[in-house]
Amino acid sequence: MSERILVIDDDPEILRFVETSLELEGYAVHTALDAESGLAAAFAEPPELVLLDLMMPGVDGFEVLRRLQTSPATTNVSIVLLTAKANVRDLVRGLQGGADDYVEKPFDIEELLARVGSVLRRSRAMRDLSPLTGLPGNFRIAEELERRVTGGGPVAVIHADLDNFKAFNDHYGFMRGDNVIKFTANTLVEAALEVGDPTFFIGHVGGDDFIAVVTPTAAEQFCKEVVERFDEGILDFYDPHDALRGFVEVIDRRGERHAFPVVSISLGVATNVRRTFSSEWEASAVASEMKEHAKTEAGSSYRIDRRGR
Repeated sequence: MSERILVIDDDPEILRFVETSLELEGYAVHTALDAESGLAAAFAEPPELVLLDLMMPGVDGFEVLRRLQTSPATTNVSIVLLTAKANVRDLVRGLQGGADDYVEKPFDIEELLARVGSVLRRSRAMRDLSPLTGLPGNFRIAEELERRVTGGGPVAVIHADLDNFKAFNDHYGFMRGDNVIKFTANTLVEAALEVGDPTFFIGHVGGDDFIAVVTPTAAEQFCKEVVERFDEGILDFYDPHDALRGFVEVIDRRGERHAFPVVSISLGVATNVRRTFSSEWEASAVASEMKEHAKTEAGSSYRIDRRGR
């Protein structure tokens, strides 16, 4: 579906010119000649981006910007300012008010299109970041897996998740559980940096599930680095007496006590070294299968698929 852009400007000629240019680029464009009709259009059907003229009669662009930013319907809409004034104070005021970028009039249409495309790309990327870890989410993960797996080059897909995490969460509460998730994300990123694979990608599927994509030659070293770093740091999240005895106790619905070991991490690795994957879904399924094998071992561990086909 085409991304929606709303253009608010009191100059009909600029509106027509910008509208035609954006539509030729494949965007769905709506226009408004004044602030009030522009705001009404934005609230009725929030666009992905607003091109907003700062200097309009009546309600000016700064007020429009403020109302767009404070309305729940449009608070996440990207905004690019159109300004005939190169006044630094006005530009700073607009950017501090929530605008993402600006273009000075008279503008070159190629520059305007480039800035619109850049802001929309950043917006898409931000929408698909995990709010907890800051890592790419499912949409970006799927894109990366498709690009790397179907690209034909050497690739290793790694599925990682935590063991005994639910018991930890039940025992200590979700706030400390969230800290363990963030620790896990940092561990994966730091391990990838330590291995030195410039192509690495780390994504957060959700909960305690993560996906890593590295080169096959770096996969085993990466897993070893993750296990070592994770096991070195996880006890810091336990109360001292629980860390010393190596488990926490959780009471189930029947009132029975159960002991759960310290949280560990399991990683499953699928590579195309000895086999060819028909799709990113097959690679992901093999990595998940290997991860389940790793989970049968006590403590943190990894398993690499070495089967041929």
